[in-house]
Amino acid sequence: MNEKLKIKISIADRVYPLTVDPSQEEGLRSASKKIDMMIKQFEQNYAVRDKQDVLAMCALQFASQVEQKQIEKSEDHEESLNRLKKINDDLANYL
Repeated sequence: MNEKLKIKISIADRVYPLTVDPSQEEGLRSASKKIDMMIKQFEQNYAVRDKQDVLAMCALQFASQVEQKQIEKSEDHEESLNRLKKINDDLANYL
């Protein structure tokens, strides 16, 4: 049976109760800590008016990291395909 956990995650001084799979708990807690650390960095380094501005910047930061990884993954995939095509062409010419 798949038991769910009831946990509380704190982000920007607000508590969010969540019901999650046990396998998700560690990732959610880690993400919460990273968000709070990023909030503190933005508040220290920039003149921010309210938490919404800081949370928007955090969201942008995380989204851009995900997008960049997808771009790099796509480029790596394309490079691998080109290498495989070259190897396949070399083999075809050899045979």
